[in-house]
Amino acid sequence: MEGAKLGEVAVVGGGIAGIQAALDLADTGFKVYLIERSPSIGGRMAQLDKTFPTLDCASCILTPKMAEVLRKDNIELLTLAEVVDVIKNGNKFKLTIKQRPRYVDTNKCTGCGTCVEKCTARGKLGAPDEFNEGLGTRTAVYIPFPQAVPKKAVIDPNICLRLRYKRGCGICEKVCPANAINFNDTEKILNLTVDAVIVATGYKFIDPRLPELSIYGYGKYPEVYTNIEFERILDARGPTGGALIKKDGSHPERIVFIQCVGSRHYKINPYCSAYCCMASIKQAILAKEHEPRVDVTILYMDIRAYGKGFQDFYNRAKNEYGIRFIKGRTTGIIEDLSKKKLIVKYEDVLRGTIETMETDMVVLALGIVPNIPSFLNKLGIVRNGRVIIRSEDPISTYVDGIFVIGAALNPTDIPDAVLQGSAAAARVTEYVLRRKTPFKVMRS
Repeated sequence: MEGAKLGEVAVVGGGIAGIQAALDLADTGFKVYLIERSPSIGGRMAQLDKTFPTLDCASCILTPKMAEVLRKDNIELLTLAEVVDVIKNGNKFKLTIKQRPRYVDTNKCTGCGTCVEKCTARGKLGAPDEFNEGLGTRTAVYIPFPQAVPKKAVIDPNICLRLRYKRGCGICEKVCPANAINFNDTEKILNLTVDAVIVATGYKFIDPRLPELSIYGYGKYPEVYTNIEFERILDARGPTGGALIKKDGSHPERIVFIQCVGSRHYKINPYCSAYCCMASIKQAILAKEHEPRVDVTILYMDIRAYGKGFQDFYNRAKNEYGIRFIKGRTTGIIEDLSKKKLIVKYEDVLRGTIETMETDMVVLALGIVPNIPSFLNKLGIVRNGRVIIRSEDPISTYVDGIFVIGAALNPTDIPDAVLQGSAAAARVTEYVLRRKTPFKVMRS
């Protein structure tokens, strides 16, 4: 049904949940607008090295789906775009979308990377590399990551010498073989009318620099990392090329993972973030595979191995890889400069004692909260930072025709996000067809 058009649907968010929803809707016969605020689709999954509990390559799963989005004639991809307003008019939704300028003509750009190689805004003149969580820098003109979709360059106007200072440079324009650079590109306001809206805007990490989390020393001690930063270190596409090394280039002898940083915290985020236990176990196993002699400890509140294969994954970590699990609460981290070590102070809950542990690296398993777009607040379906859904349907909101999936709704792992993406596509199909082809219920 590639050429058919049952209706038009907006999918807001280009992570794995949004991609799955868009692909299923396109296969059903809908015209789909996939709206992503960053330069490329892929979401957080694009930053992952492996997935749990199977340790499959994340890119090997995600990249074919991203490429398929481009191959679908009835999917229109809008990157650097945000929905700023949604108005329901009868059975239709009117969307107002703000699209930031890319300064590169995507119809001409071939993704060759010549402009990136020649860009003079690099190093100290560059910007923190978002894909690598700031563990490196990027140039002013850049391609977000090797598997980006669309694989087109984008220019950061905040550091581009030509755009920021309105003079000089322009070398990317001179060297581009496709003549794709457009310094006159401007912000656009787009208006769409659709039959339904799927919100798949994902999640935000809790800020480890919050005063309530200062005991962990993030930002103060260089060898305290967030779990997404550590993921980038483990990835062969990352800043170290997959080498497990500290910032000074040395190899760690011991790594400590600290769970529930910002989760189950009465002042910050009172609920479990669901993904963290398995994510830390996965990273601990990968650390052992990179450096078999490294000593790995996980300080946890509770291990919540609730999904398929999760308990076996936990058992493998303990029994095959020798990873230590200590039920304990961290009370502070300090740095011993003479030894170049971090000292983790914690309460061993099972022993009822206060202990200390020397380590080379600390990895914080950050809690997550839904990334809720502002237009949902305007529609009145958000309370206390969470979207209100119908009790009889786990993805339907109290505005008919708007569905919320993935981590935008609740903390969700990848299999559940994919499942919800397909579920949303099915619910949208039912919702739209019921309104276009009304029928009577036959009663005996």
